[in-house]
Amino acid sequence: MTLIRLGYVAMSTHVPNCSPSQTMTYSQFSKIKDKEAAIRKLERISASNLQNCWRLLIHNTAYDIQFFRLSSKLIPLVNHPEIPEWDYLDPIADELNKIKEFLVSHPGVRVDFHPDHFIILNSSNIDILKTSLKTLKMHYMILKKIGLDPEHRCVLHVGGGYGENEQALEQFIHNWGIIPESLQRMIILENDDTTFTLSETLYLCEKLGIPLVFDYHHYLAHHTKDENWIEDWSRILNTWHHSKLPPKMHISSPRNEKEFRAHADFVDVNMFMDFLQHIKGSLPQLDCMIEAKQKDGALFQLIEQLKDFPEIEIIDGGSFYIH
Repeated sequence: MTLIRLGYVAMSTHVPNCSPSQTMTYSQFSKIKDKEAAIRKLERISASNLQNCWRLLIHNTAYDIQFFRLSSKLIPLVNHPEIPEWDYLDPIADELNKIKEFLVSHPGVRVDFHPDHFIILNSSNIDILKTSLKTLKMHYMILKKIGLDPEHRCVLHVGGGYGENEQALEQFIHNWGIIPESLQRMIILENDDTTFTLSETLYLCEKLGIPLVFDYHHYLAHHTKDENWIEDWSRILNTWHHSKLPPKMHISSPRNEKEFRAHADFVDVNMFMDFLQHIKGSLPQLDCMIEAKQKDGALFQLIEQLKDFPEIEIIDGGSFYIH
């Protein structure tokens, strides 16, 4: 028997006018002649995003959803080189504290980040690496401000393959040595759907002591003929043995056969059950992040469909046991 907790990504399709990813382009910013006024507008957008994030956490509580991915777009233009003097944390302190108070009163809730693909830790370009680390530091600071230990709260892809995966993996290992330990502790890696397979990602995770987030859809879209995720499952779990958090994975379904890598609106319940049948009983708890276009709507539908399976014991609106 394994406890499964479902989560969804950043935004809701059921809560209106609640985007935590409202933004402002640098072009829009630069058209405001008064730079201080432009920065104040950025701060208002950031505060609104955080307020909406808090609203979504309240919404999740109403439906017993205890797993949620925070938007990495909470603070627009936060690392733009043209506004390096912006102290973005102080103006949004009240909103950050509101989220902190929520998390303190709901200690079972798990939140984390998945920064955008431009975070490339295996780049040989020092400027790209510096920008990536600067963005990761922003995620680290937000996690600290909302009262969380940042350890293992930030999912990343390995990075670019640059035509030679083995060399790119070794570049990651080289760069890892110059990444501050505080940021190292925050990072977890997932296998991707185009470049780095499960085996390649496992190689890094085992060598560097990084937990691996297994993406089932990515595996189906991109694996070698010699790979078998079921045979590697115990290795995946072992990468989490030193973490305070339970293992997590990503679940999504292909949009269609032609667009296999694209995420569908909802999760194919039979595809998910096929995964669950193989891992049940292998660990006490698994947190599953739904990466579907319909966000919480996909979670609600999946829970309803799971009720039809005799081996599923529904606990509440966001979790169940697989027997």
